[in-house]
Amino acid sequence: MLMHSLDTVKTRQQGDPHIPPKYTSLGSSYLTIFRQEGIRRGLYGGWIPALAGSFPATCFFFGSYEWSKRQMLDYGVQPHLAYLLAGFIGDFAASTVYVPSEVVKTRLQLQGRYNNPYFRSGYNYRGTTDAVRTIVRTEGLPALFYGYGATLWRDLPFSALQFMFYEQNQSWARQWKGSRDIGWDLELLTGAAAGGLAGTITCPLDVVKTRLQTQVHPEAGGLGPPPSDTPNSGPSKDVSTKPNTEAATQKLQKRLISTSSPSTHTPKPGAVTLQTSSMVTGLRLIYQSEGIPGWFRGVGPRAAWTSIQSGCMLFLYQSILRKLEAYMPMERRDLA
Repeated sequence: MLMHSLDTVKTRQQGDPHIPPKYTSLGSSYLTIFRQEGIRRGLYGGWIPALAGSFPATCFFFGSYEWSKRQMLDYGVQPHLAYLLAGFIGDFAASTVYVPSEVVKTRLQLQGRYNNPYFRSGYNYRGTTDAVRTIVRTEGLPALFYGYGATLWRDLPFSALQFMFYEQNQSWARQWKGSRDIGWDLELLTGAAAGGLAGTITCPLDVVKTRLQTQVHPEAGGLGPPPSDTPNSGPSKDVSTKPNTEAATQKLQKRLISTSSPSTHTPKPGAVTLQTSSMVTGLRLIYQSEGIPGWFRGVGPRAAWTSIQSGCMLFLYQSILRKLEAYMPMERRDLA
């Protein structure tokens, strides 16, 4: 919850359909959303589905992660491989819960305020309940799983890398301290470093996932595709019919995704939407139209968000585990 506003800024930067872009750097994007839309519907748009999905997803994730990790270590699997595979298993178990909440969350984040006069995203829901009902009514229940494959492509590698880096950082910290208790500062630092590094590496996958879940579908019942912000621009072309060639697709399907912080280049005026469910195709289309910088839209807020979120989450997780070991020492007696 502390870092939700940064996630909103990242979603706006990755999913900004306006020409020219409305959101450019992290600081200016944050201030723009705060001044125009406020906190609850602006920076904290979509916090209800995010919170509702996080509890069961976290239970599934850590339960599966700890169980599978211990099983593999007991069977003699090399520790780095065990941590990597356990991260995959944990995230796959949690995906059935967090993907629908992620779809609703990202659309509400991109939309901002109801009847938002400052930003036209193509979606316009009155709230979380209305968003779920509208999506199911107009697009069908499977629409809640838009980008499911892309989300797994993003989160499975992220979780695997995060926990592999975290376990290794913890090992180095214990060796350096010469004790199993490394202190709260190193607990936070090891988690933050693991999350930030994993988040940066998987940013291209996150860009594809965000575009798949937030691109406007003709049957969505929203505002329709946002027009260009340039004067006297005509209405956007109907892209419900899909051309057979990628060249035609790139010409017809335009969507601008703004740069991350710090801004290092000027984006091309019109980035393709991803009328595909393939992560590889999505990465290729982005590369062809925007180059490597297009893969790293929003990398600034993503790296900041994942590092702080991971540091807080893993610190609290380890603290709770130590309390549980103190209150329930049965397992340690069995091992002894």
